[in-house]
Amino acid sequence: MSTTVMRSRSDLAPDLVRPLREARPGLGTVYLVHPGGPAASVYRSLAGALPQGVGLTVLDLSRPPAHHQGPLTGDRTTATLAGLADQLADRLIELTAAAPGSPWSLGGWAFGGVLAQALVERLPAARRPAELVLLDSVAPVDPYRWSDGELEPSRLMRWFAMHLGVRRGRRIELDPERLAGCDTDRGLLLVLDAAVGAGALLPDAPPPGLRKLYEAYLDTLSRHNRLVAGHRPEPASVPLALVTAEHGLLPGDDTLGWGGLAGAGLTVHRCAGDHCTMLIRPDATALIAGLLRPTARH
Repeated sequence: MSTTVMRSRSDLAPDLVRPLREARPGLGTVYLVHPGGPAASVYRSLAGALPQGVGLTVLDLSRPPAHHQGPLTGDRTTATLAGLADQLADRLIELTAAAPGSPWSLGGWAFGGVLAQALVERLPAARRPAELVLLDSVAPVDPYRWSDGELEPSRLMRWFAMHLGVRRGRRIELDPERLAGCDTDRGLLLVLDAAVGAGALLPDAPPPGLRKLYEAYLDTLSRHNRLVAGHRPEPASVPLALVTAEHGLLPGDDTLGWGGLAGAGLTVHRCAGDHCTMLIRPDATALIAGLLRPTARH
């Protein structure tokens, strides 16, 4: 296990902490690791599902420059998964120390769950959460390590449709039969038709605009894949609670690869929606909020 080394705040600018709802004294805070992509405001529905007075703070991975500026400059990210986990651990220690005795909990969505599991192992044992909640996160294990160009377009289009849907507040459903065997150009036309049909895009939405959104999404996915490529995680030292979506990323794998990393136990919960709409559907956020109730540490 690596040793946590506290860094100066200037090393972390811009600050990755995004409070969405302040906690009332003594009621505790939920901390969520967000991988970027949709704006952190996507968790406002979850914040509203938490008990009154419980806070929600997002640790937003879109904010550290080394992580998110690669696509803007044309350069590959210089960040490492270990370095990002160190930053997150440092900030979480500071945040929880600022409210001693106040209960808290920790979760992560998508790639944010991978970072959350890594940061937990960097915390002193006495300061780890009672449980880690993973929201449709795919484990960083060999079957799910993908290099650029390895994923087939049909799978990428399904994932991109989920991503686009949550940005527009709509579920975009693709016909699996029409999607099978498609190339990128054909796949994007299918996504465009489905998005228009769902009311997520206007009927005159230009295909080049959709392609730009897709390329930005692909940049983020590729960056996460590169970060995971060299990461060999330790088995989790705290129990894992995995929430999988009804229409998730990997149909057929209920544990999303976490079984071999669940050193302290794994429970799996199923929620309605897909990988992205699970964050905004009232039935899904109610289930997630129940799992994320802050717990006092002793």
